Amino acid sequence: MEGSGQGRDYSDPKIYFGQAGLPVKAAAAWEKAGFRATGNFKRDVAAGTKFWREGTALLAKLPTKKARNHEQQLAADLIHLHCREARENFLSRHAETVYRKLTKNLNEFTRVDDITYFAAKLVPGLTPTRKQVDAESELLQSEKDGIEVDQGIFLSHVLANAETGMHLCHAMLRPKMESIERMREFALNGVIDFGPARVERQDKAAVVTVCNPRFLNAEDEDTLDDTETAADIAIFDAMSEICILRGGVVDHPKYKDRKIFSAGINLTHLYRGKIPFLWYIRRDMGIVNKMLRGLAFGPRGPDEMQGGTLEKPWVAGVDVFAIGGGCQYLLAMDYVVAGSDAYLTLPARKEGIIPGAANLRLPRFVGARIARQAILMGRRIDCDSAEGRMICDEVVPPGEMDTTLARVVEDFTGSGVVSAASNRRAFRVGEEPLDLFRRYMAVYCREQAYCHFSPALIANLEKHWNAAQRKI
Repeated sequence: MEGSGQGRDYSDPKIYFGQAGLPVKAAAAWEKAGFRATGNFKRDVAAGTKFWREGTALLAKLPTKKARNHEQQLAADLIHLHCREARENFLSRHAETVYRKLTKNLNEFTRVDDITYFAAKLVPGLTPTRKQVDAESELLQSEKDGIEVDQGIFLSHVLANAETGMHLCHAMLRPKMESIERMREFALNGVIDFGPARVERQDKAAVVTVCNPRFLNAEDEDTLDDTETAADIAIFDAMSEICILRGGVVDHPKYKDRKIFSAGINLTHLYRGKIPFLWYIRRDMGIVNKMLRGLAFGPRGPDEMQGGTLEKPWVAGVDVFAIGGGCQYLLAMDYVVAGSDAYLTLPARKEGIIPGAANLRLPRFVGARIARQAILMGRRIDCDSAEGRMICDEVVPPGEMDTTLARVVEDFTGSGVVSAASNRRAFRVGEEPLDLFRRYMAVYCREQAYCHFSPALIANLEKHWNAAQRKI
């Protein structure tokens, strides 16, 4: 078939570069030269930057992804492959050095969304610049070249190193600057409405409510930062003893006047290219991990052996369903109350992505077999079932949710919760110490990056979500 590439020999780079319309001699010489780290940082930075710059120049000679024919896409894939192999090789020698330089020898804390862009300045070509990522953000997910994969490779190497990885986990457990700036406002008023999220003090509880009614309280780039800020404030608030996570009332006629816990990631935004790769990392190393471990303050690290976090128990109220990321939140909760008509799913198979830290946490609740069925085969878990009750502590009629949550808060706080943080740490040190989470995230960052830009993701969204027909 014309343009399919079938029956052609691509073992000679001159052939596949030539078929793509690239300058054959220069492209073949670039591929043959390759890159191999020597161990000398300055020399390897110079050589790596030169190699990546030349690879980028070759890519720039090709049409945009959506306009490429088979041969051109093959050439682009091979260029990306060689560049990523070079990044892996460079980082296997120099990830710790890069991170220490970016954090002034671990004396400064920088979140993942900044550290990856700082790396692009320190070692040009190692990770994409903010300008490059912003340019691709205007494209559909299927039209992107996936330059953000390089962010996943970088973070994976940083997290794989015990010292730098724990330092990055510490950075992501610190309260956001906006949270610190608005804590006094909450202390005075007892409520802040960010729009996509709301935090309100109700007696002894700080209640965080996710509010994205048009999308059934799905999570996306518009909700994440505000929800994390609300969670920071809830944990820090000195006048409350416990935190509650709820979903707000939605607009959909099928669920008129009902609250919904969470529809997971906004699949329409994902398909339209509006969910950046770092969204996943900010979420799981930020808000979800803060709910599980608390906020890191002061010089002490957040590791359980050091006990340096400020934390409170978290309770979730699950109305209607907790899909994907919604279910992931439940695995970080201390207590879950669910409506008898509610259900849980982790539809990773239909989405083509890894469901956060669920692969690490869900087996603790339901065992390895059911966890695999839920994640790999899309098994639905009804809250009012034997398996559902392994995740949900109480299952009540939907109309009794509010009164049940009020009673749970009283049960938790009636005699004070002075031992809550100590007991939480004692559970975590046996179940999921911070270093175990670090090692999980080292794998997750790389694997999720490739999943996020996989053609299978697009095919899954079109098949199971009818994403191409949905309005953003």
